[in-house]
Formats: sequence, structure tokens, C-alpha cells
Amino acid sequence: MKPMTILGIVLILGGIFGLFFSRVSWTETKPLIKAGPIQIDHDEDHTVWIPTAAGVISVIAGLGLVMVSRRA
Repeated sequence: MKPMTILGIVLILGGIFGLFFSRVSWTETKPLIKAGPIQIDHDEDHTVWIPTAAGVISVIAGLGLVMVSRRA
């Protein structure tokens, strides 16, 4: 497979992922207080929003790369 085809497929899959999952969330645990053997942790929530336009552009760009690599 050509590198452009592989990049196009990755862009298509990433764009579809972005369209179905509009946000990605995770929780990070950080130490708040450390005093000898005692430790108090704090959970921090993080969210990354994926714009719909980014998913659509990614799919279109991926399709374009796949089409161009097939012609070349």
C-alpha cells in the first residue's frame, strides 16, 4: 500500500471517530497532600471537544487522498 493511501485511511477513520464521539473525557488522579505515609489524592476531570466540522473535513481529505493515490 502507498503511504498516501494509508494516510487517507487514517484520516477517514479519525474523522468517523470524531463524528460519532464528539467529546473525549478522562479522569486524572493527582496527589493533593503528601505528609509522610498519608497521601490525599484529587481527581481532575478533563474533556476535549471535537468539532463536527473537523470530522467532516478529515473524512473529505482522507477520501481525496485515497482517490489521488489510486490515480497516481
